Parts: sequence; structure tokens; C-alpha cells
Amino acid sequence: MKRNIYIIVFAILLSFGLIACSKDRDSAGKTDSSAAKEKVRIVLDWTPNTNHTGLYVAQEKGYFAEQGLEVEIMQPPEGSTTSLVGAGGAEFGISFQDTLAATFASDSPIPVTAVAAIIQHNTSGIMSLKETGIDRPAKMAGHSYATWDSPIELAMIKKIVEDDGGKFEDIELIPNTVTDEVTALKTDIESVWVYYAWGGIKAEIEGLQTNYLNFADYGVELDFYTPVIVANDEFLKNKPETAKKALAAIKAGYEYAIENPKEAAQILLKAAPELDEELVTRSQEWLKDKYKAEVERWGYIDQKRWDTFFNWLYENQLIEKQIPEGYGFSNNYLPQ
Repeated sequence: MKRNIYIIVFAILLSFGLIACSKDRDSAGKTDSSAAKEKVRIVLDWTPNTNHTGLYVAQEKGYFAEQGLEVEIMQPPEGSTTSLVGAGGAEFGISFQDTLAATFASDSPIPVTAVAAIIQHNTSGIMSLKETGIDRPAKMAGHSYATWDSPIELAMIKKIVEDDGGKFEDIELIPNTVTDEVTALKTDIESVWVYYAWGGIKAEIEGLQTNYLNFADYGVELDFYTPVIVANDEFLKNKPETAKKALAAIKAGYEYAIENPKEAAQILLKAAPELDEELVTRSQEWLKDKYKAEVERWGYIDQKRWDTFFNWLYENQLIEKQIPEGYGFSNNYLPQ
């Protein structure tokens, strides 16, 4: 009888020991798994929109996790996203080739490199109400335009207007930081710079009849990369494989958005429920053919087109010194 009691007690103690060991193993496994994930930060350029969908898809669908990464998508700072990335405040960020030009042409460039083009071609341009009759660049003369007084912005306007035979000096420039293009066109502002995937689609939804002059249609010099993903140079130097893993996941996210625009729109809306569902859905549908366009690899940056824009800036004295050919970008971190 006493022997049986010992056996029962031993069995109970053994079972507790096994359970404890099992818990230790589970705990250790979770800790190891968590420790194995590298933390990567990506800072946006603006509030969430369809330029960023691939990032949120990669997070929601587990593409980052599959690469062993724990990714934080950060809202933009009050200052420059590029400066934050250059200072090491994030490993990646969203920027634009035109805004990178000034730092790349300086004596102390911000240490960042463009590692992927989110959209293959420049989809920005000038939008106006159809009733103004601005159906070609020359006709901007005699009408008002909302400007944020950027030298590059005004030089681009001047180029398309004068190449079309118009007089740039006859445009009424109204200093204005427009954040809602549709609302602006309902005031005394007759033309605005717009990224069609957002502002143009919004105008369509609100039933506005508009004319749109896409910059890329008026010269290869204006078909620059906007937006791009930039990365911190020190990060790229010290952790190139991590950078490649992150871009592999991001590429998968954008390719999912290309193939599944409706589902991708819902993922963006889940991450940013404050956005208008119709705008996101229609914008996503419009962009699905623009992310890659004619190239085989999402994110690819063509050196000739990259250099052409920077050379045009230098020739028009819009940057202090010439940017060396091939400087400031790399395709080496993109998946083949």
C-alpha cells in the first residue's frame, strides 16, 4: 500500500516536472523566436495613402515576419523624413528624387541612398477645372496657379509652358500650400500641382470636370522618380542582408497590391480607417498598373532617367553643383 502511494506521488511529481520543462521549452522557443526578429523602422513622408499600400500589405500578410523582421511603420516627423533616416532615426523612409537633389548636390549630403522606386514613372502634373480651358501648358498663361515657391517646381512649370509657346511670366502665381486640391480649385485658384493617384481621383469622385497635364508627357527630364524608398547608408553598409530581406518583403507587398487592388485597399483601410473607402479603392485600382509599369522588377531605378533629371537641374542652375552619374541610388538591394 505504502509502495503504491510512493508510485503515485512520484508520477505526480514527474508529470509536474515534464509540464514545467515543456513550459520552459515553449518559453525559450518564444524568446528565441522573438530575439531572432530584427527590428526595422520605416518612416512615411505623409499620412498613409496608396503610395504606402505595399508596406501595410507586407506587414498584414506576414511578409516581413517571414523574413525574420519586426517592422514599425512610423508616421512622418515635422521636419524632413530624409534627414531623420540620415540621422539613424529609421532604417528606411519615403522620399522623392526632386527633394533629394539639394542634399546630393551639397558638400555634406545626407547619408541616404534611394533603394527602390515605389512608382515607376512621375504621375504628378497640373490639374485645372475644364471650364478654364487649360488643356495644354501654354494656356496656363493668363490664369492663376497655387505655388509653394520651390525653385524646382517653378522651373518645371516654366519649362512646360515655354516649350509649348506660352509665357510663364503671364501666370498669376498665388503662394499657397495646398493640402486639398479639390477644395483649392473651388476658390480663385485655377490650377494646382497634383499627384493624380490621390488628388486627381478625388476630383473624379466629387464629379469635377478637369484637365490634367502630366509632367512626364512633356519631357524625359521631368519623368523623375517620385516617390522612392531611401535607406540609411550606415545601415546598408553594416546590414546589407537585412536591407535585402526588408525589400524582398516590401516588393511582395506591392506585387500583391498590383494583383489584388481591392484586397490591398482593404488592408490599407484597416491600418488607416480614417481614410475614405471609395478614394482608397479607386486610387488603388488606378495605381495597380503604375507601380511597375513596363519594368520586370518592382522598385527598379533606371540610371539614365535618374541622371537625366539631375543633369537638367544642374544645367538650369537649380542645384549648386553637378551630381555624379549614378550617385544616390542603388538597385543592388532589390530581389532579382
